[in-house]
Amino acid sequence: MLRPSQLGQLVLLLLLLLIACSVPSTTAKTQRPGFLFTRTTGRCTPHYWGSRREAWPRMVPETSTVSKVFGSRAYERYRSDLTLLEATVRNDEENVYPRLLKQASAALLNSYARKGFPYSAWEVKTLVIQALVSDKAAALQAQLFSVANEACH
Repeated sequence: MLRPSQLGQLVLLLLLLLIACSVPSTTAKTQRPGFLFTRTTGRCTPHYWGSRREAWPRMVPETSTVSKVFGSRAYERYRSDLTLLEATVRNDEENVYPRLLKQASAALLNSYARKGFPYSAWEVKTLVIQALVSDKAAALQAQLFSVANEACH
């Protein structure tokens, strides 16, 4: 049998243990959502290629200019020294032509690097040139490239 002093110590110990377990720890970090970043990060998106997580295909080095890859029509629409790497990391997607270039650059890289990608390199280049004729054509082709890029694995 416990003496009253031992019983009091046991009750006090249990009470302290109960309080310690019910108070949240100040050392444990509370997981709160920070800045919600919604950019798509699949292995075929412009963001992925722009991050340089994977070596670019040899046929299209990062320093390739848009005008050399997509031809004279692209030269007329974009800066002559704009590289494919710069095109994949652009953030001015409110205009249809930069959006087309961003998605087309990723589609071109995917056509070389991903088996089963729905477009060949020549198709991507041809479709870009054809899409440069109007805002509507550019917006539609950018959307089609975006769908293909996001569906790719």
